[in-house]
Order: sequence, then structure tokens, then C-alpha cells
Amino acid sequence: MAVGMFDSGLGGLTVLAAVQKRLPDVPFVYLGDNAHAPYGVRTPDDIFNLTTAAVERLWAEGCDLVILACNTASAAALKRMQETWVPADKRVLGVFVPMIEAVTERQWGDNSPPREVAVKHVALFATPATVASRAFQRELAFRAIGVDVEAQPCGGVVDAIEQGDEILAEALVRSHVEALKRRMPQPQAAVLGCTHYPLMEHVFADALGPGVKVYSQPSLVAESLADYLQRRPDMLGAGKVSRFLTTGDPRAVSTRATQFMRRPVAFEAA
Repeated sequence: MAVGMFDSGLGGLTVLAAVQKRLPDVPFVYLGDNAHAPYGVRTPDDIFNLTTAAVERLWAEGCDLVILACNTASAAALKRMQETWVPADKRVLGVFVPMIEAVTERQWGDNSPPREVAVKHVALFATPATVASRAFQRELAFRAIGVDVEAQPCGGVVDAIEQGDEILAEALVRSHVEALKRRMPQPQAAVLGCTHYPLMEHVFADALGPGVKVYSQPSLVAESLADYLQRRPDMLGAGKVSRFLTTGDPRAVSTRATQFMRRPVAFEAA
């Protein structure tokens, strides 16, 4: 009954922690493609090929349902995967859907025409590849009208977080927020479009200032997955054991993950 969770590195652990808290009886197999991280500077074809290889590895672990806990993979590869690659008996879901649902206050299954929503000015912070894909804006436009989205590619933030350099990460976050606010001085809401960024949520919130609602993914994804599995219990795969897998050096990744999550995390070779 295992569910697979994939990220290019360690960021997806923020989502995993939230879904494990929400669904304590479900085993999860986490795969980090640390050997090829970060994805945010790769081409769409490269991201597609790396993501499909990782998803196949999680299917081999008995995970019929795989969550792409990586905004870059969700933005650059998921649509193509769902349309051309995923077989009928498997499911691959991304992390954009819960965020779009939260911003527009409407469920994904609501196929009524786009309508006006309360939030008119949204700041999107994401990796360069996610920003370049315009996936967030595209999906938002299907559901809402009159929303101005200003996107800021946050180069360097993922690398700093993965390396455990919180001082550099904070400095970069503040610099990126400042750059965005020069173009959109008064955003009503901010979307943290990378699963690494929740670790810097307090810095984003402080730099953005009071009155800006910050949408962070872990809790939104956890609730969305719980709802999905309630409706589709058949998508719980055959796997029974929670595991942490990496394409990188297990010892080094385990050390960084333990620092990252502030609790022991032991990775195995994928």
C-alpha cells in the first residue's frame, strides 16, 4: 500500500513530513535524484527523462501512485508524462494542483468557466525552469481571471539549502523578494513554488512584510493526497515498507537530510 514520492533532491522531504503526519498508516518510498540535482537549470527534455526514470524506479518498489514533490518536474514534465507516458493502471500527480486550488478557492474537479477570485496580485517564487515553463500561470488561467502573476526565478536558493548554508539561502531569498517587489510593490499573496522553500518560509514572510498571505505546499499537498486516497484507495500500491532512496552517495545524502529535517534520516542507494 506504499505511495511513492519523488524530488530532485531534499526539498520533497518537507512534503513527506506533512503527508506522513496526515497519513501515519501509509508507507512512503521517497526517491531523491541527488546525483542530478538541481533540476531548476535543466532543459525540459532532460527533466522529463530524469523524472520518468525515477518514477519507474518507484513503480518497481510497488508504488502505483507517485507524487512529484518537485515543482520543476511538475511544471516541466508532468503534463507530457500524463498525456504520453503513464500507463492506465498507474498515476503520477504533481504539487501544483493543491496550490492552484488554494489560490482560486475551487476544487480541481470544478470545470466551470474561469471566474474572478479574491486574490488579484500574486507573487510566484520558483526555480528558473519552473518560471520558464509558465505552468503555474497556465493552470491558474483555466480557473481564474483577472489575476496578475509576477514570477521571480530564485537562482541559487535550492543549492544553498541543499548545502546547508542557511546564511546564504536567507540572503538570496531577501534579494529575490526585493527584486520582485520592484516589479510588484504590493502583492496580496505569495506562492512558494519549490518544495525547498518552506524551510525559508519565515524569511519570505518577513521580507514580503505583513498583509501578504504566503502559500506553502506541504500542508496543502497532505490534505489533497488524503482526499485523493479516500476517493481512490485502489491506487495504494503493493509496497509495504517506508524507504529513503537516492541516486547520490547515501552516506552524504543521509547526513544532509538529517541536518535538513533536524531528525535522523537514513538513505539507501536507489
